[in-house]
This record gives sequence, structure tokens and C-alpha cells, in this order.
Amino acid sequence: MFRSLPQYDVIKTEEIADVKSTGTLLRHRKSGARILLLENNDENKVFGIGFRTPPSDSTGVAHILEHSVLCGSEKFPSKDPFVELAKGSLNTFLNAMTYPDKTVYPIASCNFQDFCNLMEVYMDAVFFPNIYHKEEIFRQEGWSYILENPEDELTCNGVVYNEMKGAFSSPDDMLDREIMNSLFPDTPYGVESGGDPKVIPELKYSDFLSFHSRYYHPSNCYIYLYGDMDMEERLAWLDREYLCRYDAMEIDSAIPLQKPFDKPAELTIAYPVSEAEEEKDNTYLAWNVVVGEASDVNLSFAMAVLEYVLLSAPGAPLKQALLDAGIGKDIEGGYDGGILQPVFSVVAKFANAEDKDKFVSVIRETLQKLADAGLEKKALLAAINNLEFKFREADYGNFPRGLMYGIDTFDSWLYDDNAPFDYLKQLEVCQFLKEQTKGRYFEELIKSFLIENTHASVIVMEPECNLTAKEDERVRGKLAQYKASLSAEQIAELVENTKRLRAFQETPSTQEELEKIPLLRLSDIGKEAAPLYNKEENVDGTTLVSHEIDTNGIAYIDLLFDAAAVPGDKVEYLGVLKGILGMVDTEHYSYRELSNEIDIHSGGIYPAVDVFADTAHPGNYCAKFEMKAKVLYAELDFAFDMMEEILLTSKLTDEKRLYEIIARMKSRMQMRLNSAGHQAAANRAMSYFSGTAAFGDRTTGISFYKTTELLEEQFDDKKEELTGILKELMAVLFRKENLLVSVTAEPEALDKIKERIRLLQKKLDAACAEAAGEETADAAAGAENAGAAACADRADKVSALHGLAAPLGKKNEGFATSSQVQYVATAGNFCRAGCTYTGALRILKTIMAYEYLWTNIRVQGGAYGCMSGYGRTGDTYFVSYRDPNLGRTLQVYEGITEYLKSFSVSDRDMTKYIIGTMSEVDTPQNPQAKGARSLAAYLCHITQEDLQRERDEILSATPGNIRALAPLVEAVLKEHCICVIGNGEKIKEEKELFCEVKPLIGSGSDGSQPG
Repeated sequence: MFRSLPQYDVIKTEEIADVKSTGTLLRHRKSGARILLLENNDENKVFGIGFRTPPSDSTGVAHILEHSVLCGSEKFPSKDPFVELAKGSLNTFLNAMTYPDKTVYPIASCNFQDFCNLMEVYMDAVFFPNIYHKEEIFRQEGWSYILENPEDELTCNGVVYNEMKGAFSSPDDMLDREIMNSLFPDTPYGVESGGDPKVIPELKYSDFLSFHSRYYHPSNCYIYLYGDMDMEERLAWLDREYLCRYDAMEIDSAIPLQKPFDKPAELTIAYPVSEAEEEKDNTYLAWNVVVGEASDVNLSFAMAVLEYVLLSAPGAPLKQALLDAGIGKDIEGGYDGGILQPVFSVVAKFANAEDKDKFVSVIRETLQKLADAGLEKKALLAAINNLEFKFREADYGNFPRGLMYGIDTFDSWLYDDNAPFDYLKQLEVCQFLKEQTKGRYFEELIKSFLIENTHASVIVMEPECNLTAKEDERVRGKLAQYKASLSAEQIAELVENTKRLRAFQETPSTQEELEKIPLLRLSDIGKEAAPLYNKEENVDGTTLVSHEIDTNGIAYIDLLFDAAAVPGDKVEYLGVLKGILGMVDTEHYSYRELSNEIDIHSGGIYPAVDVFADTAHPGNYCAKFEMKAKVLYAELDFAFDMMEEILLTSKLTDEKRLYEIIARMKSRMQMRLNSAGHQAAANRAMSYFSGTAAFGDRTTGISFYKTTELLEEQFDDKKEELTGILKELMAVLFRKENLLVSVTAEPEALDKIKERIRLLQKKLDAACAEAAGEETADAAAGAENAGAAACADRADKVSALHGLAAPLGKKNEGFATSSQVQYVATAGNFCRAGCTYTGALRILKTIMAYEYLWTNIRVQGGAYGCMSGYGRTGDTYFVSYRDPNLGRTLQVYEGITEYLKSFSVSDRDMTKYIIGTMSEVDTPQNPQAKGARSLAAYLCHITQEDLQRERDEILSATPGNIRALAPLVEAVLKEHCICVIGNGEKIKEEKELFCEVKPLIGSGSDGSQPG
């Protein structure tokens, strides 16, 4: 444990039991830097340095600076140390984030030397960046005029500029921004810290440098160290190498409080929609209030509970009141507690502007009724337990828990130097809130903060067709006007500046510069592949695959039902069924009661649909409808009771409820397509030739969205058909012979689980017999035998499910949206050309992400991101993210083959690529993730030997192995399967690239669905 160092004052030390850590708050005496230590036995060490960076305008200076400081520094002068680290580090997290009031630079690694290397590069980057010596960094990452030749059209480009064009194309992102701006007009929250594309070009290089010199000083910094390490050694290093160079100074970066409003503010704004989208029933309404201050932790969590109870839980009363009043088709709640003055919002999507007054009236009347009559205690307890379970489990996916704890500390530390631990003590807050359910605590919060609060705003965000085209034309005209105002000498200067920027971007860092980036050795990496945890047993005819892992008393249960018998023209409805089960009444519970019971007694019970490619027989796959649960061992009976209740007794007769679910499903899918278009485009391109991808597209992608769109628009005509199809699917799916059970838990839980599997088998048999109208046990046995024979027949065919979701055929589609940017994908399959999978493809992914695609698509092209993926069955894609280009990006993809043919790097660089690849391969996993990985390997027929072979191929790879991938990539690119989601005008300009151009949103079916 840290004791003391003379360079630091210890402000306080506490045992933070909730996160199993000893917390120490310090201040560096000479520089004034704030430091927080969380010491524990977590090998996944985290470092972060943050700065309070309140913006004064919407030029995005804080965001551009976040990008730019990582483009070279005093000790590490190469053009992109961040990328060089990503290529050759074992990091478990490496990124930077801009918030409305702070900028944070976190890293994480399980390898101590790697951790030290990352710390040094990041510390040097933030305090001694090359931005003062190379204006081109600002021009590349922020914005720049682009003029290749005097006669060309003047344009504007930049990574942040294009990133924010994408962000400003999403209605949900736009609304979040307007909510913040409307409530805090006199504070930094009243402007856009990420940058408004309309305003970004107003940022001057001198102001950019001034912002850094003003705020990037130790006296304004927050340093965070988490995990199992020698804290004294790290603190001594920080002092010796960086902090001792500075003297403490007063920096005015405090976030001021917004003066409360006398009455709610109201504003009406427009957002862009495409020509295919209706303007009717497409308005967003938002009612928003400011709720106290971040320093009141109990209040903050209480409001999160209220948000869940009032708006997020199935059947939540405020949400239901708005839906019943016919206001909008999807109601969302939001509680944003990551700022000085948190905000509570109610949003109605797909509403109309004339509903505004009724919207506000229903909210206020419903809140008043709830405050007077009292909230349902069970709903409050369910919400609190939901928060508590998630905090105890600490499952943050691929994000290290230490990273998330560090972000939590800022919710109080940024506004109070002496209060970094407040948001880490969540269990005592949960206990406090449970006690408050006995009185009127929550009802009084509704009265004081939601009903009587005048610090509020009401926003009407209306759709406007061709708004994006108008904005593009405005920008084009403004640039043309600006160019026309310039002299010949000034135009020549723009051309020269463009050439200088291009030269900067195209000139690689010297080998000497690159070798200053610290690099691990291959000997630092273990030789053994991570183990699979699969133990297969037969439980009276049902396969149980158990993954025996220490789960700290939590069982992760997955009931998987084979979907092979689902009719091919009903595949989309698997996605619909997933969205409905657990959200409708059952035999013993209303859907509201069901939700409360699940939240009180578990960490979640929910359906899923997944597909697993058969690596032993490329082209084949198995599709599963799943019911998942995570519970403490003491609640195993409850988990099976609830899963059986949902699977076997769900009622599909409530038409009103079905419509609400379908409308919400469509809304959430539309939001996802807007924000993650790269995923949809890549999967769609692969669906042209891949049954696996086609299944994904039809259950979670564009085809599925089109199904929800059609069902929502024509619900009255299709509701009986919908109910019939869902009942048919349930009868086909939920049969004993279709069942496989996966459990991640310790051995002590397995006996109870086997007992419940046997009981579930009987219930499935009984439900099957009842559905078939059978009255005798003999008849039921006959049905079982027939079902088993059918199952065996499917097994004999190696689960060849080509008919379930056949490839769509090459369509090469351009999906037009109102976005200002594109998501550009190309795809193909290398196995069909006789090539085979190799671990070297994992290295190619690293090379593409941080070398070839990065340089050509992000650095030179201005796109925000670029990715690629290579499946064991050959399915491959290349895709860009928030990309200003289209045809140019496809040309970049076409150049990959030649790049690979001449690929040649030094031993050091090859080692770097291998290590960077292993950081992804060896990402630490929590128990649930280990179980899921093992199950996927089992279903995909991936063995431990396969994983070891892949690892060996990665660790022993040479440049020759990368060159050998050229024919593989050439085979992929020759298939020329492309899909683009993006700006409608841009797609029309390059329509010759496509077989079909169509709107993504609106205009019904995309024509690719069967039936």
C-alpha cells in the first residue's frame, strides 16, 4: 500500500469496499496536480490523465485538441504515436474522450512494462505535443481548406469536422445537444464541445494553441492510477519526468452554475430527413429539467431510479400515459448525471409538433397523480436492485472495470477537489434508497424536481426534407463566395497549403522517430492459447455444455433452441419474437409485474437470436433462439420459473401492446442504423454471398428494419398474420428436441441446473402436446419421437441451413439517408476461391486498421474510422466510418492487394504488428465472456487446437506471411460486393457504382425479403 513521498501531500485515504480498493487522494506540491490512487489486486492496470476543458464556443477546440496532442510529442516525434502504440502494445484500452466539460486520456494494460510505456507516451503527448511546431496537425485533425488546383472548387476537410458532420446527422445526437444547450445558455454546456460543423471552420490555429497552453497544465489536471502496481514507483516517476517541471498556478476552469429559469424555455428546431421519409409523425418532443447538482450522490442515484421506474421499465407509468394519449410511438427517458447540474428528460419520438402542449400536459398530470397516489414500491425496489446487481457484477464488456471506476470518479471529483470517491460507494447508496421506499422520498423528489421546477425546457424538433442538401449547398456557396473574394496570390497560398498538408500526410515518420516509441518483446507474450471451458453432458437427451469458471456466485444460463425448422420466409420474425417475449403478459404476470419480478430477483432475463458459422463446413451455420438469465445461485429456481413462464405462457393477444413493441423496435433500429451504419453496411454487403450474414441481416440488420417498418405502418392489416406467425414460431422452436443448455458457473450449481433441465423437458413436452391437441401420453411420446427423428435428420445434414436464410445475391446497394457522411463497405469470401484461414489475418486486421486504411482513409481521406474483418469461414469486409468520400474509398480498398504484394517491414515493425494483434487476442475477459467464448467455439466447431494453431501462426508470422495474403484479399475484392449507407446526394453523384439506389428509411420493403 502507498505510504508517502515528500513530493506529494496526502489529502486523505479511505477503504473503498464497494470496489475492493484502498483509495488515496494526493496533491503534487510543486505543480498542484491532483492525483487519485485506487490500489487493489486487479492485474488490469489503468492510468488516466484528465483536464477540465470548458469550451467558450462551438468550434470544437477541446475535441480537436484531444485528437491533435496524440499526433507526436517532444520525446516521441513520430506523426502518430497513438497509432504506433496501438500497433505494438498489449493495451487493454487505449483512447481519449472529449466530454462537455473535460478531456480524458486513459490507458490500460495487464503488462507492467507496457503500462509504463503507455503512461510515458500519453504524459508526453498532453504536456509537450508537436502542435506548436506543426500546424499541419491542426489542419489534418481539425479542419482545413482544400484546394488542389487554382481552378478547383474550394472544399473543407478534417477528421473532427467529418466526425461531427456524422454526429450532427443523427436526430438523437442532435436532440441531446439541443437539450444541453437549451438548459445552460450561460455556461460551457450551452455550446458544443465536440464542435458544430458550421462553426468548426471559425477556429483559428492561434486560438487552438492558446486553449492548450491555458488548460493543459498540471494545476488543472486529474491523474488516476488503478490496480496492482508499485504506486510509489509510479508517483516518483511522474514527479521526476514531468510534474517537477511545473510550478503551481491559478487556472480558472471552474464550471459555473446556470442561474435557474423563471419559466421553462421553449424552442423549435429542424432536423434533416430524406425525401423518402414522411414529415408527419416524425417530430421529436422533449421535456427537460435540471435536477440539483452532482455533489448530491443520493439524489443522483434516486433520479436514475425514477427514470427507470417512470420511463424505461416495461409498462412504466409515464411512458404508458404518453403512449395511451397517442403522443409519439416511442417514449424514452434520460438521466444525464455526468455534468455539474444533471438533467432529467422525457422524449417522445415520431410525434407531431401540434402535440407539444398535450405532451407537456400529460407529463405534468401523470407526475402529479403519481406523486399524490404514491409509486409502486415493488417497481422502486426492482429499479434499485437492477442498479445494485450491475454494480456488483461490474461487467463492462471489453472495457476494464478500472477504467469505468475512473470515469465515475470524475462525476464528483471534477467539481470538488476533495470528493473523488463519492460515486464509488454505490452499495451504501442503494441501501439508503431501499430504506426510502418505505416513505414518500421518491414522491417528494417528483414534486420538487419534476413538477415545481421551472429550470426546464421544451424542445420541438421537426423534420425538414432536404435540409442536408440545403446545408451542403450553403457550405458550397459560402466556400465559393470566400474563394471569389481572394486574390490570385491568396488562392496560390491555399493551393500551397494544401500541397504542404498532403506532403505532411504522405511523408512517413523516419525510422529514428518510430524507434523512439517503446516496444515490448515477443518473449513478453505467453505461448499458450487461452483455454476453452466446455464440458458436454447428456441430461436425459438434452445436451448441457457447462463452463466451470469462478463466477463469484452468479450463474449465467442460456437456453438455446435450434431454429433449423423455422420456415425460410419467416426468419425476420425471429427478430420480432425476440423483441416481444418478456415484454407481454404471461399466464401468471402482467408484463409490468414480470419486469419487476425479474429485476428484484436477478441480473436480467431476456431473449436473443444468434447465428454460429460452421468452421468445419464453410457455408453452413446453426441459428439459435435463446433465453438468457443471470442470477445468484440461490435464485436458480426463480430463473428457470421465469424463463419457462416467458417461453411457454406468453400471451400474444394484446394488439395494443404488440403495436407499442413494434413501434419501439422500429424506432430503436432506426437510431442504430443512424449511429452504427458501418456495421449494417458491412453485414449487408456480406449477405449478398453469405448465409450467415444474410441471417444476421434478416434478424438484426437492414432487412429486419424494413420488416419492422412495414409492420408498424400496416399494423392493422397485418396484426392477425403477425400473431399467427409468432405462435407458429413458438410451436416450432420451443421443443425438447431443439434444446441445448449452456451454463457458466461453478460446479456447485450444476446439480440444481440439471434438475431444472429435466423439469423443463417435461414442460416443453406438455406444451407441445397441448399445442397439437393431443390428449394422451402415448400420443405425446409419438410426437416426441417424430420430433427427435426430424432433429436427427437435420444433424445428418450437418445443419445445412441454406434454405433458412439464403444469400441475397449480389445487389451492390446504395442506401440514401439524410446524413452528411458515408459508411462505405466492400466484401467477399476467400474460401470460395480455395484460400484458407490463417492467424496472419488477425495481423492483417491490425495493419489495415493502423497503417494502410488508417493512412489512406482517415489521415488523407478525413474519415473518422476504418475497419476490416476476416472470418474463419472466409467472410471478409472492409468498411469506413463517417467518411466524406465514397468512390475514393472504394479505390483505396482496391489498392490493398498491391500493397500486400510489396509488403516489407523491419523485424522491429513486424514484432510491433504481432504484439498489437495479441492485445486483442488476449483481452481480459470476465466469467460471462469466457463462457460465451467457449460456447461459440463449441457451436462453431472451433477446437483448442485451432486456437493454438492460430496463436502460433500469429506469433511466428513474417512479412512473407503477410505478402502471402495478397491472393486471398484479391479474391475478396474481385467479388466486388459493395454496400454504402450515406448522403443521398453523394450516392446519386456516384450512382454508377451501384446496381440499386434506394432510401434506407421509408418507402417500405427493400425488395430483398422472401415471401
